[in-house]
Amino acid sequence: MESIDVTGWSAMLLGLTALSAGIGALRKPGAWRTMLEEVERSPALQFVCGMLELVIGATVYLANPWLPNDLLSCVLKGMGGLMMAEALVILGFVDIYSQFWLRSLTHMHRGWAMSTVLLGLALSVLGALRLA
Repeated sequence: MESIDVTGWSAMLLGLTALSAGIGALRKPGAWRTMLEEVERSPALQFVCGMLELVIGATVYLANPWLPNDLLSCVLKGMGGLMMAEALVILGFVDIYSQFWLRSLTHMHRGWAMSTVLLGLALSVLGALRLA
């Protein structure tokens, strides 16, 4: 059995997820704001979102080695660590954290959506090139 390039797959799957989320946000401009408002109102959603991000972040972090000569694996390890930190903030301080994002999305919705699309595109392409 050939070895699996975990970094390539992680990059491609995270990239496709971000790309799709960004396209969805561009197609339906108020969707992210509505989601944040719903999470802010629901302790159950806060817990589920926080735990889901913690699990995904931990998986990305633990699956990608820190190899200084492999920039993509280092970037993904960093992203996984940031996802875990954000998950803990969501679990403990969602009321404060969600207000930051709600204000930010009000003024920069299209910018965040385009940034997400570009990040997703970059990760997808880098992951696909590694797997090719």
